[in-house]
Amino acid sequence: MTERIAHTVSKWPLWLRRGPSEAVAIALIGLGVLMLMQPFSLDLYSYSFVTILAGTLGFVIVSHFPD
Repeated sequence: MTERIAHTVSKWPLWLRRGPSEAVAIALIGLGVLMLMQPFSLDLYSYSFVTILAGTLGFVIVSHFPD
């Protein structure tokens, strides 16, 4: 009763795999949080929500990519 799991080779490019793309999305979320908490620039603060939103949407999309 042993099952063999066939690992198929993905045709997706290496930079579109889940691991690297999730790391970029998480870094974007972290950058947005840092932009939100900094006291120096109103422009960075203004774009922090958009940056966090882009990172979150990117993470949701990337989580459906193959490993």
